[in-house]
Amino acid sequence: MARGPTPSPVVIGLSAVVVAVRDGEAMVLTVRSRGDGEPASEPAGLPFGPFDPDGHRTFELALRAFVTAQTRFDLGYVEQLYTFGDRGRDAPLADMGAGADSAPGARPSRVISVGYLALTPQAVETAAPDTAWAPWTRFFPWEDWRQGRPAAALLIEDALRQWADRAPPAQRELRLARARLAFALDGAPWNEERVLERYELLYGAGLAPEAARDRGEATGERSDALRAALGAPMISDHRRILATALSRLRGKIKYRPVVFELMPEAFTLLALQRAVEAIAGASLHKQNFRRALERGGLVEGLGRIDADTGGRPAELFRFRREILSARPVSGLSLPLLRD
Repeated sequence: MARGPTPSPVVIGLSAVVVAVRDGEAMVLTVRSRGDGEPASEPAGLPFGPFDPDGHRTFELALRAFVTAQTRFDLGYVEQLYTFGDRGRDAPLADMGAGADSAPGARPSRVISVGYLALTPQAVETAAPDTAWAPWTRFFPWEDWRQGRPAAALLIEDALRQWADRAPPAQRELRLARARLAFALDGAPWNEERVLERYELLYGAGLAPEAARDRGEATGERSDALRAALGAPMISDHRRILATALSRLRGKIKYRPVVFELMPEAFTLLALQRAVEAIAGASLHKQNFRRALERGGLVEGLGRIDADTGGRPAELFRFRREILSARPVSGLSLPLLRD
């Protein structure tokens, strides 16, 4: 009796998006893999590794062990982000590397990617080989609207309109409508939380460099400016996971006080505002932001002055963490300058 194909094994991969704010910029911890005796390969990725059900008691404990082993960095605040287990979806292909190859005769492994979001108050240099903090804008340059619509978004707009024009007439308007909604074209409002939607649109349009890689295609003729506007690629499906993390964090800072996980014990209100702006990718109205902080009762002054601001000395504040156990606590209002 003929046997059917060997069942496809399932590999569970764990990835960590570790975020910090440094000098007013949102940073993410990246790693680069290397072969034996070889220099680190391009492109960068997130700290990641396979889950071993026999050796790991929980996903989170396994993740913390991976991150410490790869980056020499101990995680603090961690929350599960998302589980990427879809098959046949037009999305970056997950790959756990040679260590997770299928057995001879088996179908290719199906990878279940479990992403985690970790927040830390300081981008500590780890001194681990091939580990570095990189600004989020390196991977998503079109997401930074602090100085208005970025040049990257303008270049991407032209590329998306060309992509829509190449479609059959029945699909052309649908493509343009997706681009208009995601990238705020033709006067549509910009929604900072649609980071994943924008990345997946670029992937589906064949513009994200990972799309050509996964389909085994050439990237075609592109100007250097457009290549830079599309952002640096990442290994496997890591830029998709990173986009999911940015979407989640941009939304969550509005209804939970998670931004304080990115702040030191004592901080100025200006430093807090700059951290929120770095995450949201938008400039905030200073007075309205401070009024919202006062109404929420989330911070209190320490009666000390920070003289190292590079300008006028400013009062130091702390997050009133004790209120988390006393009453429901909301996030921060984002009074955008454009409003």
